[in-house]
Amino acid sequence: MSEKSSLGERIIALRKAKEWSQSDLAAHVGVSYAQIGRYETKGAQPPAEVLKKIADALDTNVDFLVNGSTEDKARASLLDAEVIRYFKEVDTLPQEDKKALLRVIAGFIRDVKTKQAYAS
Repeated sequence: MSEKSSLGERIIALRKAKEWSQSDLAAHVGVSYAQIGRYETKGAQPPAEVLKKIADALDTNVDFLVNGSTEDKARASLLDAEVIRYFKEVDTLPQEDKKALLRVIAGFIRDVKTKQAYAS
């Protein structure tokens, strides 16, 4: 999914993955296909109970529909793709190695902040 995917884009992607039409999803949720279209393309926000029904029908959860995946959230806050790539790699390391690397990163950040404070 795109870096800035919306609720509507996530609904579309999940619906298409099931090979459902808007009418199919509407039938599972109990709303009109036109309303599904408004959620998907017009930015309309479904009420909480409808959002839960959409999530259930699409075999996902409300948090994913509203916020995207953890990776989507990380991308929104970490714009540098190289940083994201390295942090994904760090996350796969054994726990002891990960802790050691995080201590190094924390120390480096502390040093940079100290230098910045003295340079000001």
